[in-house]
Formats: sequence, structure tokens, C-alpha cells
Amino acid sequence: MTKLAGFSGKNIVKKLQKIGFVQLRQHGSHARLFCEGRGFVTVPMHRELDAGFLRKIIKDARLDTDEFLAL
Repeated sequence: MTKLAGFSGKNIVKKLQKIGFVQLRQHGSHARLFCEGRGFVTVPMHRELDAGFLRKIIKDARLDTDEFLAL
């Protein structure tokens, strides 16, 4: 099991909000967040996200894995 397993959409949104992301809207099961200097990120609000998809969110947020896990 990877160290990126077990994160829910809600947990990811909370972590991204710690570094300045603001949730703009939620349409259905997808939340749209924005941060000045980092851009837009879309997070599906599922119970558990696949590690590959979480890596994509981390990349879109202009973070690396270690920075994300440290939040």
C-alpha cells in the first residue's frame, strides 16, 4: 500500500485550504478550488481516492508528495 492511499476528498480539500486554496464551488461530487499563484484544482468528493488521481491533484496544486503529506 502506498503512502498516498486512504485520503478522502474532504481530507484533501482541508489540506489544500491550509496553504491558501479557497473552495469556489461544488457541483455534484466535485469541488473546485483556487489559489493565487497556484491556479485551479478540482477534487472529487469521494470517500477514498486512487493514489494515481491524488498524484494528479498534487501536481495540479504545484506541490510534491512530501509537501502534501506534511500538511
